[in-house]
Amino acid sequence: MDAMTTSDTTPTETGPVWLLPIDAATYVPHDVHASERVWTETNCYIDVWVEVLHALGHDPIPAMAAALASDFQGDQWLFVKFDLTDLRTLYGIDVNEMNVWRPTIDHVEEQLRAGRLMTIEADSWFLPDTAGVSYQLAHAKSTIVPQFLDREQRRLGYFHNASYFELSDDDFDGVFRLGPYADDRWLPPYAELVRFGRTAGSPEEFFERAVAVVRRNLALRPEDNPAERLVAQIRADMEWLASSDVDTFHQYAFGMIRQFGVAAELSSTVAQWVMDRSRAEDVDDSGRADFAEAVERFNEAAAMAKSIQFRLARLVNGRAIYIDEALATMASTWQKAMDAMIQWADQKNNADLRKV
Repeated sequence: MDAMTTSDTTPTETGPVWLLPIDAATYVPHDVHASERVWTETNCYIDVWVEVLHALGHDPIPAMAAALASDFQGDQWLFVKFDLTDLRTLYGIDVNEMNVWRPTIDHVEEQLRAGRLMTIEADSWFLPDTAGVSYQLAHAKSTIVPQFLDREQRRLGYFHNASYFELSDDDFDGVFRLGPYADDRWLPPYAELVRFGRTAGSPEEFFERAVAVVRRNLALRPEDNPAERLVAQIRADMEWLASSDVDTFHQYAFGMIRQFGVAAELSSTVAQWVMDRSRAEDVDDSGRADFAEAVERFNEAAAMAKSIQFRLARLVNGRAIYIDEALATMASTWQKAMDAMIQWADQKNNADLRKV
């Protein structure tokens, strides 16, 4: 398909409509999706918001502080999502669930014409950027953010996973359940309306809001070490995993170990961001040491998670493995990282009290 060039046209009430003049052929993703990361993709919701914020000219890293509040839920590590309160605080972006009472394509077109975006659930079967994983192979829901729509030519530009992409023709019909894919029994997708407000203030004021967001999410952390509960569950599941098929393992790994690793790496990125932008009067040498410790330990936990995931894959393939020590180290490393962040937060709180 030829790359679309939205900057050469003007939206009309009957023609193509878009929010940003970007092209999938030249779009450069955010550094969070760089190949040197431990986890180049996180989950569909975090990834798509990273790229939406990036394309809008915002720095998405402070919103990743939501990872600091993540937890283990027994059958999965909490699916990390950007907190909607944080999006409003940091960027003036208001996100609300939509009532999809008309065809989804009608809502998308109307909101784009009004200068707003939508997040919608789509079937990865029709998303060509998932080729080799889901595209025309498996039906799996995933969050996309359409930002270019041409109904007449059946073309769609959309944010998904780690970048910005284009689709057309049969895939267009499939995403919007049109033509041969129309089915009255099909439930409307979950969708959110993304509205943009004003976020007045200097870079210094943005940094202060970001620090407040980091501290708020840190305060929402579990009282215990959730990584220890994750490790205990993985140990209990190993006999069952050894008899499972590969598809089951991939689903298990995504919900359990991958999301933990993602939370660890995102937390490391946030700690590094705050440390790099802190002034000497805001963070003393002790505080910088805490950040450095958190960055290192979170990164270690992220890398350990990936290593453990590979070892568990060998278990499913019938090979014996020993990961007790690695699991224990991963859990203790997460705690060391959190302890360092808590130490920084306590120091900053005391400093703030002294200012008062």
